[in-house]
Amino acid sequence: MMPRIAGIALAATLLASGNATAQAGPPDSLRLTITESVRRALEQSEEVRVARARVENASAQARSARSALLPQVSTSLLYTKTLRSVFQSVGGFTLPDSMKFEPDSLAPVADRLRYLEEKTPNAAFGALGSMFSNLPFGRENAWTMAAQVTQPLFTGGRILYSVSLANHAADAAEAGLLEATAEAALETRLAYLGAKLAGEAMEIVSTSVQLARSHLERVQLQLETGRASELDVLRAEVELQNLLPQQIEAEHGFALAVLNLKRLINVPGTTALVLATELDPADPELPALAALHLPDPASVQPRLARRASVQAADEMVNLRRTQVKVARSAYLPTLGLSGTFARQAYPAGIWPEGDWRDDWNVSLALSWTFFQGFRRGADLDAAQAQLLESQLQHTQLLEAVQLEYQQAEGDVVRSRAQIATAATTVKQAERVHDLTQLRFDEGLATQLDVSAARLALQQARLNAARAYHDFYAALARAERALGVPPRDSWTTR
Repeated sequence: MMPRIAGIALAATLLASGNATAQAGPPDSLRLTITESVRRALEQSEEVRVARARVENASAQARSARSALLPQVSTSLLYTKTLRSVFQSVGGFTLPDSMKFEPDSLAPVADRLRYLEEKTPNAAFGALGSMFSNLPFGRENAWTMAAQVTQPLFTGGRILYSVSLANHAADAAEAGLLEATAEAALETRLAYLGAKLAGEAMEIVSTSVQLARSHLERVQLQLETGRASELDVLRAEVELQNLLPQQIEAEHGFALAVLNLKRLINVPGTTALVLATELDPADPELPALAALHLPDPASVQPRLARRASVQAADEMVNLRRTQVKVARSAYLPTLGLSGTFARQAYPAGIWPEGDWRDDWNVSLALSWTFFQGFRRGADLDAAQAQLLESQLQHTQLLEAVQLEYQQAEGDVVRSRAQIATAATTVKQAERVHDLTQLRFDEGLATQLDVSAARLALQQARLNAARAYHDFYAALARAERALGVPPRDSWTTR
């Protein structure tokens, strides 16, 4: 009786010390609940940050597209230094004497009248030089200040459609951000639950190793008193050695699961983590089993259609539909209004001295491309094909979301039923193990009976831990399929 009591006390001590160490952790460790892990992942996830950058880019693209509806105004200041021009000699040419008009005011009246009658046609040539000398052609220095204003009046709807395209892209990016956030939260929850299950498995296997070691010590004591044989000792040693690889494998699996969680929440690999949330409905971080009632798959169609990924697919369908309209608008003409308001100066020196001349004009331009080598028809066919593709992808996505929820809802029901029997099975397995160990101590059970009882106890504990893990993992997947925002779900309430 005393060996049995000592063995049970040792196992209880090991479990208690293991739980205490898991709760406290080393002094430089980071203690995290599942809620804190999700919050940390949402703040530091690279996938979420990339999606957020896409939202900012799409919003900027939408503003850029809307700017095409407003007038475009530009200004310029131009200085031109003419080094040599074909017009430089225009203002300085010399008329021949026969074409000059130079009446003599001192000549007799008859001579002056006759001179006027003969030379009057040449009077215009005298002003020719001064007329060309006053034009801007060939001026050495020229300044121009101008403002240009353009306003599209009709583009066949292309500008409005471009604005609509940008708005749909921005809405799709917003939905993509929500989807990335929900996906990061789900991955973090599953990684946390997986690490917790791996830790539970490691503790269960370690407890089995300690129980096997305690049993070996009792068998060795019985050998000394003549109540056990050397074969019993060898069997106990073999059972202990067979459990050691399982312990190493469980420790390795736990380390990998913790590393995966660290990656998602952006924690350095050298930092020790303490997973404070237990796989137990009594933990305040997890919801009570009785309070969970998932809707029937047939009644969640509207909610599934509002999921972020489905909304993003809707926006892509709208975007493709608008692209078809853009392709059709290429057949229509364009009408635009433009105006130039300029002032020009041609100073003798470099800097103008106030002799500015106005040059204002307004133009109305109508353009219509009649033939582009069948390119517009090809663009329209491509846009219609892309629209059909996006519609089919939307249908496929909605079907996949429905299947995802049905699977998750079925897993919730299955794991809930497993949880209902897991606790009872563990208690029964513990009772069987204790009684078998007692019978062995009394010589009424064999070594194989003890080994089978220990294996059944270990498996029952693993099944119980796995049932809780599967339940909360399925619940997280169900919420993900329903499109529940991460901050409204059971892990971040």
